Amino acid sequence: MNAYANGSRGFWSVLVAGLGACLIFVLLILATRRLVQPPPLSEDSVAVRLKALAEVQAADAQALTTAGWLDQPKGIVRLPVEIALALTEREWRHPAQARSNLLARLEKATFVPPPPPEKPSEYE
Repeated sequence: MNAYANGSRGFWSVLVAGLGACLIFVLLILATRRLVQPPPLSEDSVAVRLKALAEVQAADAQALTTAGWLDQPKGIVRLPVEIALALTEREWRHPAQARSNLLARLEKATFVPPPPPEKPSEYE
């Protein structure tokens, strides 16, 4: 009879190969984690990051709660969220008019003047 007739040798070969592949995979993961792990933060870098975070949060809070100019020549302003929501709710009671106003404001905000015409060459 053939040695592979009962299939036990094939089973063990597949099992050993699978366990070997898993072991290689785990070793690759551990090596990769070790190579890409950043160095620990010093107290100075933690303080710098916390200060930067506080500045960003303060700027965000100011942008959400105060009005200001975004582009004064085009007449684009930043409004506090509550006022913007109230204006939007009031304006969209008449959807057709609100849509036309919105499209007009979009054109005004994104308008780019055409480039000046090219000067003709003196050799032509």
